Amino acid sequence: MNLLILALDPASPVDVPDAEVLVVAPAVNSWLRHWLSDEDAARRQAEERVSAYVDQLEKDGVHAEGRVGDADPLQAIADALLTFRADEVLIAAGSRAGARAAGGLATRARLRFSVPVSSVGESLPRAA
Repeated sequence: MNLLILALDPASPVDVPDAEVLVVAPAVNSWLRHWLSDEDAARRQAEERVSAYVDQLEKDGVHAEGRVGDADPLQAIADALLTFRADEVLIAAGSRAGARAAGGLATRARLRFSVPVSSVGESLPRAA
């Protein structure tokens, strides 16, 4: 199984049984910083999120790779799907506000992509 994890918050526990994983963290930025082309802090924070998830997954014995994605989370998913054939997308957010945002993002992603999409706290029916 190939799993794409969209990391919106610092690493939250994710149960990933027997999967090849790609972690993508969008380089989310404020409107003003985006307008000023000041992406350094956003990219640095995204790199930290990627490292935290990959490190945690590797400790759990899961092979994982990671990269920083577009500031738009849906575009980050689309870009990743061009090079990583995911069987499922998991939108991961640890904070309460992040989890609410992840749920809304998951709904929009389900409409756009042809792979199953869930967010942390949701469960998808798994194929037997």
